[in-house]
Amino acid sequence: MDQRISFITLAVADLDATRRFYVDGLGWSPELDVPGEVLMFRAGPALVLSLWERTHFEAEVGPAMTGPGVAPLTIAHNLPTPEGVDDVLATARAAGAPHVQDGVERDWGGYSGYFADPDGYRWEVAFNPDPGLTAIVLPEG
Repeated sequence: MDQRISFITLAVADLDATRRFYVDGLGWSPELDVPGEVLMFRAGPALVLSLWERTHFEAEVGPAMTGPGVAPLTIAHNLPTPEGVDDVLATARAAGAPHVQDGVERDWGGYSGYFADPDGYRWEVAFNPDPGLTAIVLPEG
């Protein structure tokens, strides 16, 4: 098996609210938009973020876990500067993110903050000063 990820699929409760947040609020452009079913975004050169309406997700994958707390995963968006982190967090706040944690200096030497999308999925927005990791997670150019 190749060491790569092609799709990340998240079950969402209200696809219209999800569309408003990602498309209208964050300014993302969908690759595929099937109202009432799924919304897909190119999230990297060979990576798609798929936001799938929960009942369609459950019909194929199985029952989604529910309950209080935060989903036990984060999605990360890395940037070349701490100022870029602050800019993205401000955009998420303006888009109506239900939770935004401002950027702070981290013990690991970087700077990051978090926002939640309408379903509570946490996005880490980070600047990592490690040149080896930066070469992997930032687009060239």
